[in-house]
Amino acid sequence: MSTAPPVVTIDGPAASGKSSIARLVARRLGFTYVNTGNMYRAMTWAVINAGVDPHSADAVRAAAAGVVLESPVVEGRTQVCVAGHTLTDAELNSDSVNKAVSLIARVAEVRERLVADQRALIAIGPLVMEGRDIGSVVFPDSPHKIYVDASEEVRASRRSAQGHADQVAERDRMDKQRKASPLVIPEGAKVIDNSHITLEQAVEQVIAALKL
Repeated sequence: MSTAPPVVTIDGPAASGKSSIARLVARRLGFTYVNTGNMYRAMTWAVINAGVDPHSADAVRAAAAGVVLESPVVEGRTQVCVAGHTLTDAELNSDSVNKAVSLIARVAEVRERLVADQRALIAIGPLVMEGRDIGSVVFPDSPHKIYVDASEEVRASRRSAQGHADQVAERDRMDKQRKASPLVIPEGAKVIDNSHITLEQAVEQVIAALKL
């Protein structure tokens, strides 16, 4: 029998609400919250700040290999640091990062590197880890899988309300069609439609589905 700490995987498309849900679920369970999207955003920030064209997979691959990325735990959640610099929310969610993150994330070597980093976080203890391939690729054997979805219209409205200009439909297309770890509903995942329910209702549905 496995003695590894439990990992709750929460996947879903952009602006589905999975980050807010995962953060509160982790707090309720007393687990460490991991936003893997921020790891890809940190890598994107590093690549852009190195002057690399995010459209060039070869250039991204070369630049990413030298990025020093760390994930220290602060107040129950992992942070992302590049070469000792802790990235702020403003840096992680800048328009330049928003527009380039799917380009960086589709490079197979970047995903392999970050998937390995994410799996290593199990050393922390019980986790609530959210992203786009957590239940399908990072921890496919976890019995605690959730997929959070919402309509494209609702998600686009949320992104606009947050002041972001990126197009969720284009990010969906890129995330679902990429060759490396495409966005899918993981086998065995409980699907929660977060279009028209409150955050608390969504959290309650997740907690009820987990049976932890």
